[in-house]
Formats: sequence, structure tokens, C-alpha cells
Amino acid sequence: MVDGVTLRPPPGATVEGAPRDLDSGAPRLADIAAQASVSEATVSRVLNGKAGVAHATRHRVLAALDLLGYERPVRLRRRSAGLIGLVIPELTNPIFPAFAQAVEQVLVRYGYTPVLCTQVPGGATEDELVEQLEEHGVTGIVFLSGLHADTTADPARYAGLTARGVPYVLVNGFNERIDAHFVSPDDHSAARMAVRHLADLGHRRIGLAVGPTRFVPSRRKTEGFTESVREMLGSGELTGPEGELAQPIVQRTLFSVEGGHAAGTALLDQGCTGVVCGSDLMALGVVRAARSRGLDVPRDMSVVGFDDSPLAAFTDPPLTTVRQPVAAMAAAAVDALLEEIRGNPVQRTEFVFQPELVVRGSTGQLRTAASP
Repeated sequence: MVDGVTLRPPPGATVEGAPRDLDSGAPRLADIAAQASVSEATVSRVLNGKAGVAHATRHRVLAALDLLGYERPVRLRRRSAGLIGLVIPELTNPIFPAFAQAVEQVLVRYGYTPVLCTQVPGGATEDELVEQLEEHGVTGIVFLSGLHADTTADPARYAGLTARGVPYVLVNGFNERIDAHFVSPDDHSAARMAVRHLADLGHRRIGLAVGPTRFVPSRRKTEGFTESVREMLGSGELTGPEGELAQPIVQRTLFSVEGGHAAGTALLDQGCTGVVCGSDLMALGVVRAARSRGLDVPRDMSVVGFDDSPLAAFTDPPLTTVRQPVAAMAAAAVDALLEEIRGNPVQRTEFVFQPELVVRGSTGQLRTAASP
């Protein structure tokens, strides 16, 4: 107890470098003061809800309390502004948890409580998850790479949400049949910059490993790739001494390492030395396919991924990839949703964010027959 306020640790909580239980006197007023770099008197005023403490200082004391692993006094706990559902397709692809974390961080900053809903094979469908969220009285919903991105899916489900007064925003997958806020990376530009990067390294036979055509991001990447390759063919930039590349080479596959492996094998059979991929997981599969042929990446084959998922810098070799601006896209999605919730809807359109090429170790200069 600190000046009449009981600090209760969550079950199993431990404090590094401090006693493990409240009975032993931890965390003491002095511990919190030291962590927050303020006086013990200031800590006392904050914990007892007294006035006379600057907002920034009060926040620092509460952050110190959180960092030490102890629950805030009831009077100091912020009430949630409401529940916001976040519907994502899976957690196995690292980019989805990264997006979820970014969206949740923005929601918490605005005082909302995120409710994460993940689809798993054999589990609840997107429609069933939405029904459950509505039953729990969510204030709004963020959809990431959902059925809105599938051109074969019925868009009426989203019109139904609008009719029921549930605000929502759709991330990654523009659909002109849905009247909503969309947030997307520029997939078209991403594919073009990847092709340009490989061409600048001397690659003349460049292939694309991408997902099924019914998905909007896959379709856009294919369009950007095809246009870029054809432009370079027309200018002679991709025409080698024997005119080896006659047309864009595209392999459609599953969004997985295994799918990338299958596509990579097919592209190798067609003589590709450079491969652009629709995701980082696909790119890792292409690397695996090259190595199964006894080839070295990047000496014999260069591979470009897409997403810049958190582990891309730590793969072998570190993956050259096109980075989605996850933080900026998450902030834009939440801002658009909250404007809708507040009754101040912005224009329902697509907000498109420019990606960035991140060059690492999976791409390199093409070796010629004379190269060592």
C-alpha cells in the first residue's frame, strides 16, 4: 500500500532487479520515483489522484507503474472509448501480426479497445466473426486483406454493415463495388520498382511469383510487373544478345513458402535469374527452390520479396523486399474509421501509400559466363 493506494501485481508478474511480491515491500514509492525520474512526493500525488502535477509527469509516473508490472489504482484506469474489431486472415504470415500490432497501438492511443479476430482453417468465417463482433457491440471494424480483396466474393456483406450502422474500413484490397474507406499500398508501383532493381543488376530474364488472380493485390502486382517488363522489352533494355526474353513470365501460386517453392521451380525451368515475389514468404520459397538446384542466392539467382515483414532482415540471405508502410497505413485506417464513428465521414475513397525498396542480400549483380 502506498499512501492509502494498494498496488496489486498481475498474476505471475515479476519485476527485474526488485523483490517479487508486494508483502516484501515492492514496488516501493522509491522504486516508482526512480523509474519515472521524479520525486516520491510527486508519485504520491499521482497515485492518490491529486492535482498539481503536469500531464507529462503524470503520464511518466503511470508508465513507470506499468513498466514495473503492477496494475494501476482503479481511479486512474482509463475507461475504454469502445470496442473496435480487427479482422485478419491469419497469423502465420508475419506481416499480418505486424499490421495488427500497428492498428492496435493507434486504437489504444485514442482510448479504444481492440478485439482481434483471426481466421483459421476450419474455424469461423469472416461473416461469422463479424456477427460475433456485432453481438459484442463493437463501435467499428477494421478489415485487413479480407473478402473485400477477393473479386469473386459477394460485396453485399459490406453494404449490410453500412445499413446496420456499423462503421468499417478496408485495408489492402480495393473493390470498386464497395462504398467504403480503403487503405492500400501501391502494388503496381511496388512491382515496377522491383523489376527496375533487377534490370539494373543486369538480369534479363525476370519472372513473377504471385498469388491467384482473383485477389486485387495480386492482380495489381501482375499489372505493374507486366507493364514494366514490356516497356523495357520495347526499349531494348531487357533484350539480351540472343533476345532470350520474349514476354513477361508469371507463375501464380499459394501465399506460402511452399507456394513460392513451386513457383520458383517453374521459373527456374524457364531460365529466370531474377524473381519478383508477391510476399516475403513466397520469396523464401523461391530461395529454397534455387538452393535445391544447387544455386546460390544471390550469385546465381536474385529474389525480391514484398512486405518487409519483421524477420526479412534476419533470413539467409537477408531478404531484399518492397516495404509496405505499415505504421502509416494503420494510422490512416484508424483515422478514417474514427472520423466515420464521430459522424464526420471523409470522402469514401482509396488512400494509396507508396512502398519502399529495401535492398539486402538476396539480390546481386548477374554473373556472366566470364564472371568468377
